[in-house]
Amino acid sequence: MAPADMHLLLNEKEMRVVRGPRKNQFRPSIDPLFRSASAYHGSDVVGVILTGFMSDGVIGMECIKRSGGVTVVQHPGNAEFSPLPNNVIRQVAADFIEPLDEIAHVLIKLAHRPTQNSKAVPADIRQEALIVERIITNSAMTSIQDLDDVGECAAYSCPECGGGLWELSQEGTLKRFRCHSGHAYSQLSLLQSMDNALKETIWVALRSLEERRNILIQMFKGESCKVNQRWATIQEERAEEMKVHIQRLREFLAKSTLSDEEQLNSLG
Repeated sequence: MAPADMHLLLNEKEMRVVRGPRKNQFRPSIDPLFRSASAYHGSDVVGVILTGFMSDGVIGMECIKRSGGVTVVQHPGNAEFSPLPNNVIRQVAADFIEPLDEIAHVLIKLAHRPTQNSKAVPADIRQEALIVERIITNSAMTSIQDLDDVGECAAYSCPECGGGLWELSQEGTLKRFRCHSGHAYSQLSLLQSMDNALKETIWVALRSLEERRNILIQMFKGESCKVNQRWATIQEERAEEMKVHIQRLREFLAKSTLSDEEQLNSLG
């Protein structure tokens, strides 16, 4: 089990508990663990996704599948929270989709299976795993050249640090994004991060509008109102106009939350 706020990585001989940039908005994150396991252990890996939200783990399961490993997913109808299993099943051809009480039996059978014919780990998985390992363990930023070697510069900025993003997807694989600070996203988690950043900005704007409105109310209710009624009326009208904008922002924020499935469907 990875400790809170720490990533867990595998290499040939060790499990490493390290801190590093968030992946898919999480630390610990499933994707770096599954990718590192795939890069070093290929077809010996069995990945299991249980109940959960969002999409952290989808890219990792794809890495396991592409490296010859086995993918096991809890049946969404049996999961307490179905979005994560649904996201995996929708995007990765899972080998087993089972209710929770059957997964243990599947894992026992897999643990006793004959030695599998080793499948070569795709070069992009090994290369990206090495990049992540270097960033997380050495607290080093990825060079622009490293990112150019594995992907193309995307027309987006990182929601967490504001840096440029690179799309690292190979042909026929799931889209994923990474900035040179080390933050990484699936397509869905990038959309969710952008949505969170937008809502945070709107909340700041809403707070500023409410503060301005409160000042205007104090101004037209103050002593100066008795001296200049026309001036007070103007401030009152401005305060009422601001109230309309505040209400519109509140309504937007109240309606802006989409489920994981709705956000994924919006991507086409």
